[in-house]
Amino acid sequence: MIRQLHFVLGDQLTRDLSALRDIDPVQDVVLMVEAAAEARNVPHHKQKIAFVISAMRHFADSLRAEGLRVDYVRMDDLDNQQDLSLELAKAVQRHRPNSIVATEPSEWRVWQTMQGWDACAPLEIREDDRFFCSRSDFAALAKARKTGRMEFFYREMRRRTGLLMRGDGPEGGQWNFDPENRKALPRGARPPERRRFSPDAITGEVLTLVGARFGTHFGDLNPFGWAVTREDALLALDHFITDCLPTFGDYQDAMKAGEDFLYHSLISPYLNVGLLTPREVCARAETAYQSGDAPINAVEGFIRQILGWREFVRGIYWTEMPQYALSNHLNATRDLPALYWTGQTQMRCMAECIGTTRRHAYAHHIQRLMVTGNFALLAGVEPSQIEEWYLAVYADAFEWVELPNVHGMVMHADGGRMGSKPYAASGAYIDRMSDYCKGCAYDPKVKLGPKACPFNYLYWNFLIENAATLKVNPRMSMPYATLAKMPADQQAAITRSATVFLTGL
Repeated sequence: MIRQLHFVLGDQLTRDLSALRDIDPVQDVVLMVEAAAEARNVPHHKQKIAFVISAMRHFADSLRAEGLRVDYVRMDDLDNQQDLSLELAKAVQRHRPNSIVATEPSEWRVWQTMQGWDACAPLEIREDDRFFCSRSDFAALAKARKTGRMEFFYREMRRRTGLLMRGDGPEGGQWNFDPENRKALPRGARPPERRRFSPDAITGEVLTLVGARFGTHFGDLNPFGWAVTREDALLALDHFITDCLPTFGDYQDAMKAGEDFLYHSLISPYLNVGLLTPREVCARAETAYQSGDAPINAVEGFIRQILGWREFVRGIYWTEMPQYALSNHLNATRDLPALYWTGQTQMRCMAECIGTTRRHAYAHHIQRLMVTGNFALLAGVEPSQIEEWYLAVYADAFEWVELPNVHGMVMHADGGRMGSKPYAASGAYIDRMSDYCKGCAYDPKVKLGPKACPFNYLYWNFLIENAATLKVNPRMSMPYATLAKMPADQQAAITRSATVFLTGL
């Protein structure tokens, strides 16, 4: 019999995790479980599965090296029932603990499951304090009407943490430098070679396992270059801060064919499984600004993604689930086109973004929001289907962060809770921010006809179809004013072109 069984989940790989903080190496045991049910709740990208399992195995080894007792259930163990609850019940039978200790999970589905774990033994669920804003703090801010928009929540978090603050005001004299961060990549620019990590023996074994068990899942398994230990994740952070952050701000919205990473951090998978913590990441970025190694627009834009958006979407998720996922403000019902899985399309922008997703289980935020997301919005894809795709294909996608971003920001399915207007755009935006349109079968300057960029007529068709809902939105007044000036026959031609194209999907 042991004192406590400390159950650590696959996205809780942080030594300072609340569930591990008071662990006794003599009286307590850590439980970790690889469960196929978690890898198949949606058809996760093969690299994503390999990343999480390898990181779990390396984390377990680090705990053992520290002298802790770890009961680790591998997916290929013959008696593994591939379910977290069933394996917990078996572990309780093995160890007969006085109690189970866990940290609150990141996903609503697992939270519901966790409520039944006290049938095995007395259960203590501790707050996940790796975040800047606790679930209860966000709920209190929401009650005080301080979470209506991310920008105001973000300013509150800046004040609370002191990050990028000069006295009572923001460093640099303004809260948000986003207008400076919308430059297209200059011709001839050479982004730095990105640091990737060769698989060690543990990761190699995991890659073989994933290839055998999940070979039909989306995505390439190799080359695999993700860090799977805290030590390598810290090296990845160092590389970003030193080599990429100084230029990240200017070109964070840019896209370029053949450049999968540009100046982006590539650390979101490490943050979301716990190999890095948001506090240390933001502190490193702030130090780079204070030492003169990175400009304010880059550092503020990066910190806003973590202190602002990341914390905001988590708060929305936990205060508004499960009802949040059920809304469909624009009544979108179209099935997700097969091209999202195959990448086979004449639209070069979509092919490029789905291609990098297939290769790396990664695409940066503008590729997700303004290409694959924009297309799903304009095409009227049913929200839950595109949400499942995003959850499946990205290494950093866990439902707490994926669902609000896709449901609210991408699909406007929440009616404006996340964003005050839909992030809809024609081909002109993609042409301005990328080189994808060069060599494409379609022309972003052509509005109708076989050579027209589909984003062009899909954009105007989206406005036509959703006029009753969106025309009253003050932020949509300009495009609807333009639409009102279009002759009826032009609007009819737009509708016909969109219908033919979408039917062809």
